[in-house]
Amino acid sequence: MVLTAKIFKLRRDLDFDTIADKLENFREERTEDDVNLVMNFGDFRFMGDELRCKFMMDKLVPVYYRGAERKVPKTIEAPVIFKEHEGVKYVIVMEKKRMANFIANKISEALFISVGEVVEARISHEALKALHEANPGSSRVIFFDDVDIPNVEKLSLYGESLSDTSLYSMYLQHGKIWYVVFEFKKYGYIVGITRNCVLTMFSNIDSESFIQFIYKEILPLIEA
Repeated sequence: MVLTAKIFKLRRDLDFDTIADKLENFREERTEDDVNLVMNFGDFRFMGDELRCKFMMDKLVPVYYRGAERKVPKTIEAPVIFKEHEGVKYVIVMEKKRMANFIANKISEALFISVGEVVEARISHEALKALHEANPGSSRVIFFDDVDIPNVEKLSLYGESLSDTSLYSMYLQHGKIWYVVFEFKKYGYIVGITRNCVLTMFSNIDSESFIQFIYKEILPLIEA
């Protein structure tokens, strides 16, 4: 199963106790079709230099029963991790990009009463370039953005094209690396990484192994 995550960081520092207290007190409720739907955070766990919890959101989903559509309540749960690394508090949301962005804004509202205080973490073009060039044979896919060629928004290299250093060098002259699918050989993991820290684990591993990989290999790549 493909695992996904997105990494954010806090613009203003808070200690883990304060974060847990504020999130525990956050609760939004609404009624839809006479069903009470709740959005909150729970299952808090302190683990040294990290705090883990879950974002929980109720929603109505359509199901088909004997030719008719009905809506039934369902709770979506997403693990959220607050991790301190080199003096910066990061927020790792174990969800796809769109939902992760939504959750990050809810965390910002809960902690600071406004959005914009939980922001995207960023990996520089230079860091992704160095990752590829240290072992170009490990890269599977590279996308380039910020392309200066008229009417071209993105350039890409796949598979054997990545061994063509002249083509790679030409693309670097016209754009920046936005996304790379890279094999970390010491783990055997194949991971997609974007500059705004959207991560896709294509290898078949459990979520805890993915989290530990993020700590060891991805957080050190992020711009301070």
